[in-house]
Amino acid sequence: MGFSLFPKEVKFFDLFKEQNRKVKKAVIILDELFNTFEDVEDRCTLINIIEAEANTISRNIAAELSSTFITPLDREDIHQINITQEALINHIKATATRIGLFDCGEILYPSRRLVRSLRVMIEEAGEVLDKLSKNKHAKEHIEKIKAHKYECEMLLLVGLGELFDQKKDEPQSMLHVIKWNHVYGRIEQAVERAERLSDVLEGVLLKNA
Repeated sequence: MGFSLFPKEVKFFDLFKEQNRKVKKAVIILDELFNTFEDVEDRCTLINIIEAEANTISRNIAAELSSTFITPLDREDIHQINITQEALINHIKATATRIGLFDCGEILYPSRRLVRSLRVMIEEAGEVLDKLSKNKHAKEHIEKIKAHKYECEMLLLVGLGELFDQKKDEPQSMLHVIKWNHVYGRIEQAVERAERLSDVLEGVLLKNA
């Protein structure tokens, strides 16, 4: 019988996976939104609903942690996984909200690529979480996350470079730059949180190897 970090009587692992499914569902919708730019209001509303459901799960994890005397992992590790996934879906929601509220015009190509890489990072982080539950190595998934994080850094530089290289002598152009600067900023925060989640999970794996 394989060793499990999460005994059956403890619900942390199930809650983490449920929380992660919400994050993945939200980023898939965000990816669809950036690629098609259709049904914007409906998709933004759906992401808001998913984020609210994820917040409920986060509170449940915190409640379990406060009422469990002996935990299968260090309390700080459980707390970090919880708050990092919570922050991640919050940044996804913030990105969708800005696209929904701002009249950004056509979706810029670098932003589309950034959101697609963010989606891959989150999906791979879910694989790392699954490996963690089975006490297995997840090196290939972590390396893929790191590769996409590097790609995101390059895409962000390209996107911002193109944005600020536009003519700024018209008020409308300045407004365009300001709007997209806010959007890029939220995507960047989401990418950083996705990498942070990978780092936290990798640290737990190494600690319990």
